[in-house]
Amino acid sequence: MEIKIEKNVSESSIKADVLILPFTEEYTGTVYSKLDEGLQGLIRRIVETKEFTGKHGELTLIHLLKGSVEKALLVGLGKAAEITAEKLRRAGGKALKYLKGLGAATAALSTAIFKEQALLHGAQHNTAFYFIEGGLLSLYDYKRYKKPEPQMNKRKELKSLTLLDADGESSGGFSKWLDIVIPATAYARDLVNTPSADMTPTILGETAKSLSGRRVKVKILDADDAKKEGMWSYLSVSKGSTEPPRFIVIEYKGGSKGAPVAINGKSITFDSGGLSLKPADGMEKMKYDMAGGAAALGIIKAVSELSLPVNLVAILPATENMPGGSATRPGDVVTAITGKTIEILNTDAEGRLVLADAMGYAIKHYKPAAVIDLATLTGACSIALGNEAIAMMGNNEPLMDNLKKAAAETYERVWQMPLYEEYKDYLKSDIADIKNIGGRTGGLVTAAYFLSEFAGDTPWVHLDIASTAFADKDKPYICKGATGIGVRLIVNFLSDYK
Repeated sequence: MEIKIEKNVSESSIKADVLILPFTEEYTGTVYSKLDEGLQGLIRRIVETKEFTGKHGELTLIHLLKGSVEKALLVGLGKAAEITAEKLRRAGGKALKYLKGLGAATAALSTAIFKEQALLHGAQHNTAFYFIEGGLLSLYDYKRYKKPEPQMNKRKELKSLTLLDADGESSGGFSKWLDIVIPATAYARDLVNTPSADMTPTILGETAKSLSGRRVKVKILDADDAKKEGMWSYLSVSKGSTEPPRFIVIEYKGGSKGAPVAINGKSITFDSGGLSLKPADGMEKMKYDMAGGAAALGIIKAVSELSLPVNLVAILPATENMPGGSATRPGDVVTAITGKTIEILNTDAEGRLVLADAMGYAIKHYKPAAVIDLATLTGACSIALGNEAIAMMGNNEPLMDNLKKAAAETYERVWQMPLYEEYKDYLKSDIADIKNIGGRTGGLVTAAYFLSEFAGDTPWVHLDIASTAFADKDKPYICKGATGIGVRLIVNFLSDYK
């Protein structure tokens, strides 16, 4: 959708299908007084009679008899003192999703109340940014497998949103971020929502290749290449599938002289659990087990289009985890790229096996300044945090502090969990250097501790997105299905990375 800026056009003279008028609960009638004069006091009467109160998320559509706009949508922001960036996103999400359902093609957003009440002191962006960001995120719709609507029944798409009297909004990257990062998030959502039959490791590799360009280089290792590297931990997961694995490596060079940041995205394109088979109920969702890899591709796409001055390497150890006749058996021992041996007690704890080799490969070949894992790693994550936050663990406090800062800005929230040294005892094996599960207790943290054994002294953070990468119901600006979580978080983090 196109975002337009109009600095000298009033609410009463703009041409659009719908005019969006945000309100706080403390609305006094002054902000839209000139517009209301032409409406013979309609807005004032609606507020005075409490047909509309300005409560957060409240929507009221009114039909206008005069002017170049047919309808106005009154949008409640809540109490002025309680307004946050996230509440603005949610209000914007509800508003634009409503207009989409209404069939509006063009909309205009008044920013007058944002200025009069000086909301969001000290925020990274101005008030309108967050409202529009939520609105754009809410418009996502995955239609690849749906029959197109007949032309006579087809609703209009919301094609443009005009900001009114938006002094300075066209500078400072306001529209650039929205034009690039929101589509990159939708791109990641599309990859995750695609059924596994149409998003195999090979197809994911071809998708990665399409990002190649002046600053982006893509290399794909097949099974033979992985064997030469000694990545038997990664290969053990692929053994039960007829789909060949693809170890995808993407380099982005943004002009920095420093070592790259490595983004390791778990990319299990379908996870049956292997011989440690998952229950049938809900297994169809296991197409989302490559959400970390999808986010990594979205991050590369956004960072390259923004031309951020950082160096990145994204590694996607892509494979299926299936229970075929040659599948890895519980009790087998494999050797990772680092030479560490792993006793596999549960083949459904496969994400840590592929990430161990991804981490080892990144450290061996790129000596990164930092490694960040994005992975739908454990069911225990949702037990601990519900569907509200990413579990974060790592060995470097400054790195985690910077991710917390980015999380606070994007509302892709992280919650730091401990990595006590005692967890190492949970992973002791009788016959190998380490085992891949630590038992029923502490499953979230022992999975991360397993990965820490492969990070060594390299600054490293693990982000478990298992409970946040897929939504089971619609939210104000997140549709049911893939959320694309991690893209906005990491791009914001990299925007300030030194």
